Amino acid sequence: MRQVWQMMLCGAAYAAAMALVETTEAADRPPNVVLILVDDLGWADVGCYGSVFHETPHIDQLARQGMKFTQGYAACAVCSPTRASILTGRYPARIGVTDWIHQGPNERKAEAEGRLLEGFVRARSRKLLTPINGAFLPHEEVTLAEMLKPLGYVSCHIGKWHLGGSGWGEKSWLPTDQGFDFNIGGTRFGSPGSYYDPFPNGPTYPRTAMKARKTGEYLADREADEAVRFIRDNKDQPFFLYMAHYAVHAPIQPKKDLLDKYLKKPKTTGQRCPEYATMVESVDLAVGRILATLDELNLAENTIVIFTSDNGGASHVRCRGIPATDNSPLRLGKGFPYEGGVRVPFVFRWPGRIPAGTVCGTPICSIDLVPTICEAVGATLPKDRTIDGISLLPLLTQSGSIDRQALYWHFPHYWWGTNVRPYSIIRDGDWKLIRHYETGRIELYNLANDLGETNDMAESRPDLVRRLSAKLDGWLTSVGAKLPKPNPDYVESPAK
Repeated sequence: MRQVWQMMLCGAAYAAAMALVETTEAADRPPNVVLILVDDLGWADVGCYGSVFHETPHIDQLARQGMKFTQGYAACAVCSPTRASILTGRYPARIGVTDWIHQGPNERKAEAEGRLLEGFVRARSRKLLTPINGAFLPHEEVTLAEMLKPLGYVSCHIGKWHLGGSGWGEKSWLPTDQGFDFNIGGTRFGSPGSYYDPFPNGPTYPRTAMKARKTGEYLADREADEAVRFIRDNKDQPFFLYMAHYAVHAPIQPKKDLLDKYLKKPKTTGQRCPEYATMVESVDLAVGRILATLDELNLAENTIVIFTSDNGGASHVRCRGIPATDNSPLRLGKGFPYEGGVRVPFVFRWPGRIPAGTVCGTPICSIDLVPTICEAVGATLPKDRTIDGISLLPLLTQSGSIDRQALYWHFPHYWWGTNVRPYSIIRDGDWKLIRHYETGRIELYNLANDLGETNDMAESRPDLVRRLSAKLDGWLTSVGAKLPKPNPDYVESPAK
């Protein structure tokens, strides 16, 4: 009997020792990073930001366990520029990608030649010539995946890429060309075409490069499966998971097993599209599976989880004859220079470092992710280029504040099929100035007491307009922003 007890005690001691070793090793290695980016998710689309129609218990849980920012911003009101800023920490205007990347002749030519094209987009029906947009994230840009690699991180991109592709020339601009070890589903295209397996996958738009697996399987479920598999396969080394959902971008196609629930729910707010609501919940379910996997593998304490969106909610997209979503109390949505276009959910969780259940009202931006993550994990920022973002660690750990004068946006394009015209923005303190290039109009709002941007104060505050305009001009020059210019061939359409 004594021998049995000795063996049991030895076994228990060994298990305890191994647990201590595993804990020590986990503490010694840099934290994992899980960055969850949702496409076109509005600021008010999730429960913790005020939605009462959409159900997002796991995202709400994430906010309760970490810090929620009430004034988080995307670097652009459309997708590709924000995605470039997230990976580089730089303003889109500095990179040369200031619009969502189209798939026309200019883009094919740029990819084939491996260079960003100069010149302007010409249309006789437009008052302005607008700069040709960058067709890819240049290889010269240093991505977060590349910054983390010297520390031994394995990096995986899942979902929407929309920063360049391959097949139109000798060069490739996919995630695996930008420091990622794995790319699951990412191509040059910005829409999946279908959210049901088999996903379109051919030489023309659209496609996801996600191989068929189970007929009818919902895309967000498949992305969640891939994320869980990556975490399990790489649990013993530091990893960076960039979970870039295709949802909730059009086409509005429901997760069918959730639809009946939303069809039966009371439609009491501007958010009342059942199909869109299922898409939001599909993302929430994927978040839940990732969080559960981190818990199961005892990785939660050593993992930074970040949740955000690439631009405001696409309120211009129709569903059942009504807007797919409603960004109220914010004005308008995706593409537009107002808060509904650029303000997005922003949640951080890092147990033991970020106090649970905290809320921060400091304005932050997607350009801040790179310096924040790099400081948190001990990675080195590139020294040979300007990083526009600021580390948010003082805010996240409640150890201090950040020193930033202003935030800027630059969209020198028309967005075809909408009323969006070229504009630039500066937000300085509570003041927000919008410059419209086609008309020369200036708008000025105080966001502290006018969140819906209903009271334009430009005429009553000419002094402030001059000061902020001068700062905006200085920034545009400093980043080398390409500006629109008058179109000499413009022909005004006859009045109907």
